Amino acid sequence: MIQPQLHIAYFQQAIAWEDPAANYQMVEKAFGSLSSKMDILVVPETFNTGFSDNMAAMAEPPEGATLDFARRMAKQNDALFVGTWTVRQKDGGVVNRLHWVFPDGNYGYYDKGHTFRMSSEASQLVRGTQKALFEWRGWHIKPAICYDLRFPRWLRNGVPASELYKLPGNGVERPKEDVALDYDLLLVCANWPGSRHEAWSTLLKARAIENLCYVVGVNRAGVDGVGIPYTGNCAAIDFKGMELSYCEPEQAQVQTATLDFEALQTFRRHWPFYLDFD
Repeated sequence: MIQPQLHIAYFQQAIAWEDPAANYQMVEKAFGSLSSKMDILVVPETFNTGFSDNMAAMAEPPEGATLDFARRMAKQNDALFVGTWTVRQKDGGVVNRLHWVFPDGNYGYYDKGHTFRMSSEASQLVRGTQKALFEWRGWHIKPAICYDLRFPRWLRNGVPASELYKLPGNGVERPKEDVALDYDLLLVCANWPGSRHEAWSTLLKARAIENLCYVVGVNRAGVDGVGIPYTGNCAAIDFKGMELSYCEPEQAQVQTATLDFEALQTFRRHWPFYLDFD
């Protein structure tokens, strides 16, 4: 059963440098200020420590303190909690892992597919090799992390063959009345520096337009421990590339958006660009 509207809250967090306890407190206070119930809560990439050269050293076991915090937030708010932190695997390798944590404590994860080679991340962390999709309240959701946003093939939406039929005689594909693409919402958690904020905002819109989906991009604000400034520019984008909501640049701020499933489906029916995907 698809929930007709999905209510999402995202936090443009000024992350406390390498201080998980301070960041837990910050996130809990931010989402505690909301006056209405949400379905999803999203925080930036490495929200517990910041994007630090010590990410590998600060990595947690697969079920560590930050997962405990995420489980508590999900349960308290009866909402999906989404964010990334570094995890040390059984083989000793460290990954930048995006977690989606359900109110009942169960969770799934996606390991960052494109580690950032222009920083120490690529040398410290293991690159993920598996794409991911998951479902929440009937919506199909794709997770991505920061640098992934630059790679459209990695994030390409698709159409299961069962959702198409061919016209007799010419084999031309047409959609069924309500087509189900692989995903309806792309969630991107990031630490994307302010010096490249135009690329961030442009790519969020591009991924929404080309994949006929909603996109929510959640980036940090403030200055990190090595002096790099982040403007945030968090936003919720619709399938036409229009902003539904956004955070003011440079400010720590919580913002919300309501995503409408029927509006998405109506647009897909009227403009079935996916039939010509490469």
